[in-house]
Amino acid sequence: MKPVVESSRIVEASAWRHGEYAMAGRAVPEEIAMALTYDGSSHAVMMATPADLEDFAIGFSMTEGIVGSPEEIETLEIIEEDAGIELRMRLAGPRAAALAARRRYLAGPVGCGLCGIESLDEALRPVPTVDAEMEVSDETILVALAGLRGGQPLNSETHAVHAAAFWRQPGGLVVVREDVGRHNALDKLAGALAVDRVSAADGFILLTSRLSVELVQKAAMIGAPLLVAVSAPTALAIRTAEAAGITIVAVARDDGFEVFTHPGRIIGAKVDHAVR
Repeated sequence: MKPVVESSRIVEASAWRHGEYAMAGRAVPEEIAMALTYDGSSHAVMMATPADLEDFAIGFSMTEGIVGSPEEIETLEIIEEDAGIELRMRLAGPRAAALAARRRYLAGPVGCGLCGIESLDEALRPVPTVDAEMEVSDETILVALAGLRGGQPLNSETHAVHAAAFWRQPGGLVVVREDVGRHNALDKLAGALAVDRVSAADGFILLTSRLSVELVQKAAMIGAPLLVAVSAPTALAIRTAEAAGITIVAVARDDGFEVFTHPGRIIGAKVDHAVR
């Protein structure tokens, strides 16, 4: 589908280089308000990059536990409005009834995936346990990281967006999704995997951001056994991954990485500890 709005644009800037100013052009990502609505009611408003919007709508619906599969979304429309874009969905009967029972409004800027929830229990909601078996070598992780760097066209253009990618064992890099928000990038990835009927248990997810608890929760909802992040995890993300059976590999760079939870999936990893 042709994007409703382009994902980036060229803007003018006054650049200071070598002790003097000059006019310069710079590619910057777009950031648009996205309203996700179900059965006529608004559920979430997120700031996001206007690309891969069907993946975003489906992935968000799955990682938030609103649906269990794309088939439970009966219709999905992308509606451009003056204030932003509406992702308008109609749910199958049982899912519609379940959502009506837990209706809440979630609103927040990029980087805040918990704004608008109604209780502390919602912030620390229980997630499924992931028991998928796999073994990944250190070499595979480093190769996957190198492959991810070449699979981010929007970030190569703007240097301002996050990416979430899926590496299948065997097979290599399957799909990459980008967004100004790290949560949105993961939701888009989840949607793309679901539409293509790719099981998250068959590989691992790569993230270009810090690893916060919301990302672990979303990964658990789609059954991803291993998360590889270029930055560090939070203590709560570690505790949540430990309880959910998810392996965290973080601070992943060209020269190495750190394994924080469930090291049995990483060939050769010896330690098994977590922040309590």
